[in-house]
Amino acid sequence: MKSLTKSSKPKLVAKDVQVQFALPVAGVLHDVQSAFFGLCVGAGKAVLSAMMEEDRVALCGPKGVPDPSRSAYRGGHTQSWVTLGGRKIAVSRPRARALEAAELGLPTFAWAAQTDPLNAATIAAISAGVSTRRYRTTLDGLPAGEMEGSISKSAVSRRFVALSSERLGEWLSRSLDDLVLPVVMIDGIHFRDRVVLIALGIDDQGDKHILGIREGSTENTRVVRSLLADLIERGLDAEAPRLWVIDGAKALRRAITEVFGSSALVQRCQEHKRRNVLDHLPKELQASVSRALRDAWETKDILLAKRQLDRLARSLAAGGFRCVRGFREMKRLCSVLLQRVQPDSLVQRKVA
Repeated sequence: MKSLTKSSKPKLVAKDVQVQFALPVAGVLHDVQSAFFGLCVGAGKAVLSAMMEEDRVALCGPKGVPDPSRSAYRGGHTQSWVTLGGRKIAVSRPRARALEAAELGLPTFAWAAQTDPLNAATIAAISAGVSTRRYRTTLDGLPAGEMEGSISKSAVSRRFVALSSERLGEWLSRSLDDLVLPVVMIDGIHFRDRVVLIALGIDDQGDKHILGIREGSTENTRVVRSLLADLIERGLDAEAPRLWVIDGAKALRRAITEVFGSSALVQRCQEHKRRNVLDHLPKELQASVSRALRDAWETKDILLAKRQLDRLARSLAAGGFRCVRGFREMKRLCSVLLQRVQPDSLVQRKVA
């Protein structure tokens, strides 16, 4: 006999159902990020306010507790600025004044108001290619009602100019005592009617170091002597034999010879020499001559380099090209090197 309590209808079985909703994920994440940053700003300001109040209690004693021996009293609050996230934000700073009416500093505020993080953020942004006008857009937005400063185009520009000038001065006055520089290159970069002379040193490991900078109207001997005198004053050994690579300017060669005498070996810059030679040749010969010059310069055998230059000079002389006179200096340098190196070390190491 069947049970009367059981139904003969089919049972409904629950199944897992997946439902998709279209949510503005990017907007939600942006709102979460902004809200979290705002929470951090609010919490940070609250902690900073409590710490500054503790500093004031240490100076003035607890509020509302008379103390005849106190040396300072409370002076209310004033608006001040602290550094946060590449900008300055406004905070309410408690004031403490000495009995002689002198303002007393709060250690916590001095720490929060220091400009080192702001300066570091400015240098990093400008070095990454951010313009002073767009600096503000690289910072996280503050919550509504917060006041910010030091982010305008003019403020960022003034800060960067001051910081870069200070760091450049420190960098160009550093000591050169610890550097072994067998090669120094000097070249001038033209900016309209001004010339900036740059001295680049190559140490015994092949690493490059910018040694000094001088600005002048031309590459005259006086400016070059001033640059060389500064290098010697900062520790460059004036007695050590050294190869000086220049662009061929007579003022550069004259100043180097006057300052360093016969110990200075002067060489025309290979790139400048290559350009000067190719300028006198027809276009169809420039590629082959450029390749021949590079083969001679890149060889480690000085004797082979001299033979290659001789062969190239004779080939060009046969064609009647005026640039043949430019090979005299290159061959003369090879001859000087052959006289100065030891017989068993005619292989010249190429400086990278």
